[in-house]
Amino acid sequence: MKSIKTILENFDPLEDKYISREFQSYGIYLAEQLDDYKHRGLYIKLAKTTHRSILEKALSYVSDSSAKNKGALFMWKLQELKGQKSKGKSQK
Repeated sequence: MKSIKTILENFDPLEDKYISREFQSYGIYLAEQLDDYKHRGLYIKLAKTTHRSILEKALSYVSDSSAKNKGALFMWKLQELKGQKSKGKSQK
């Protein structure tokens, strides 16, 4: 994971004119890792609204597997992790 400092140092306003925030960069990173560039808007929204630790757990689960459709597996694992989080809160 790149730090904000390195992202800003490598930022080229002519080439990267649509990526101006860190969550946008992370969303694009997710799309590239999952080979699902078509749904990059979804991953940008997830990077903005979902806690980073949950996204990283789901991404590590997918990267360890050999699935054909990594995007679908990522979304399934993300839903499962969010369900576990809400179960933990309701039990307390």
